[in-house]
Amino acid sequence: MTSEVLRRGRTTSLKAWQIRIFAITWLAYAGFYLTRKSLSVAKIELKKPEVWGLSTETLAAVDGGYLIAYAAGQFLWGVLGDRVGTRRVVLAGMAGSVAVAVAMGSAATAAWLGVLFALQGVFQSSGWAPLTKNMGEFFPRWVRGRVMGLWCTNFALGGMIAGVVAGLAAEHGGWRMAFFVPAGILAAICVAFAILQADRPEDVGLPSPEQAAGEAESVIVEGERVADEPEGAWRTILDVVTSPTVLVISFVYLLVKPLRYLLMFWSPVYLSERLGTGVAESGILGGLFDLAGPVGIIAGGWASDRLFGTRRFPVMAVTLVAAGVALAALPWMPPTRWAVGAMLFVIGLLVYIPDSLASGAAAIDFGTRRGAATAAGMINGCGSLGGVIGGTLPGLVASTTADGQTPWNTIFLVLAVGLVFAGAAVAPLWNRLPPQARRP
Repeated sequence: MTSEVLRRGRTTSLKAWQIRIFAITWLAYAGFYLTRKSLSVAKIELKKPEVWGLSTETLAAVDGGYLIAYAAGQFLWGVLGDRVGTRRVVLAGMAGSVAVAVAMGSAATAAWLGVLFALQGVFQSSGWAPLTKNMGEFFPRWVRGRVMGLWCTNFALGGMIAGVVAGLAAEHGGWRMAFFVPAGILAAICVAFAILQADRPEDVGLPSPEQAAGEAESVIVEGERVADEPEGAWRTILDVVTSPTVLVISFVYLLVKPLRYLLMFWSPVYLSERLGTGVAESGILGGLFDLAGPVGIIAGGWASDRLFGTRRFPVMAVTLVAAGVALAALPWMPPTRWAVGAMLFVIGLLVYIPDSLASGAAAIDFGTRRGAATAAGMINGCGSLGGVIGGTLPGLVASTTADGQTPWNTIFLVLAVGLVFAGAAVAPLWNRLPPQARRP
C-alpha cells in the first residue's frame, strides 16, 4: 500500500514537472526569436539614405553570414547538449545572444553589424537541439508526437511575436531599440529559465517517464541495454551520427528546409511580381504560409501518435509528396490573391508537418534520451544548410538570367521535385520504430 501511494505521488510530481518543462522550454525557444528578428525589422530604417543607406546586396550578405554560422552552430551545440546538458548550453546561448543584440544596437558600421550578426547566428543555434533533448527527457515516446506538435508551435508563434515586439520598439524609439528592447525581454526569460528548468527527472529525485510507467526505454543500437549507451559519452554520440535512420532524416530535412527559407525571405517579392500587390499586402499574403504552420504541426503530431502508433514516417512520407504536388501546382493557380494565397496556406499546412516531425519527435525517438541533442543538432544542422540554399537561391539564379528576372516557376518545380524525392526516401522507413532496450 505504501509503495503504491509513493508511486502515485511520484507520477503526480512528474506530471507537474512535465507541465513546467514544457512551458519554460517553449518560452525559451520562442524567446530566441526576439533577438533573431531584430535585424529584419531594423533593415527598413538602415536602408534609408538618411540613416545608413545600406543596399539590398549588403543586407543579403549580412543575412548569408548569419545563415552559415547558424547552420554550423547546430552541429556544435547538439553535441554539447548531450555532453554537458541542456541547462548550461541554453543559458550560455541566451546570455551570448543578449550581449550580441546589445552590441548590434550600438554598432556604427555595416561591416561590424555583419560580424555581430554572424556571431548571433552561433548563439541562436544553441537553442533547438538542447531544448528538444530536454523535452525528450521528460516525455515518453507514446505521447511525444502530440506533445512535440504543440511544443513546435514555438518557432511559428515566436517569430510572429518577435516581429511585433521589434517593430513597435523601432517605431517608438528608433531602429536601435529594435535590438535593445528584445534583448531586455530575452534577458528576463534567461533568468526565468535558470530558476524553473531542470535537465532530467532524475535531477529532481523523480524516475524517468519510462521507469514511472514500467516500460522499456529506447536505445540507439538494436540489442543494447541502456547501460551500454551512457548519456553524453562519445560512443553514444558516435552511435547517433552513424545511425542509418538519423542519416535518412537529416537528408530528408536538407530537402525540406529550402522551401521554408525561400518563402520566409522571398514570398513578398514573388507575390508582388506575380500579382502586383503592394508591400503590406504582399507581406500579409506571404504570411499565410506561416499561419498554416501551427495547424499542420499539431495535426501531424496527433496523427503520428494516434493514427500510426507513434510511427512518424508514414505521416512524413504522405505529406512530403502532397506538399511537392501542391508546390508544383502553385505557378498554375489563377493569378488572383485568393487563389495564390490559399495555395500558399495549403503548402504551409503540408510542409510544416514533416518539418516539425523530423526536427522534433523523430529526432528524440531515434536519438533517444541520451543522444537527442546530437540527433536534433545534426538533423537541424543539415536542414539549415538547406535553408542557406533556399534563402539565397532566387538572387543566385536571377544573376544568371539574361534579363535579371527570377524564374520562379523553375525554382518551385525544382524544390517540388526535392520534396517528392524526400518522401520517397523516407517511405522505406514506414514501419520503423526505435529499438527497445534489451533486458539486463
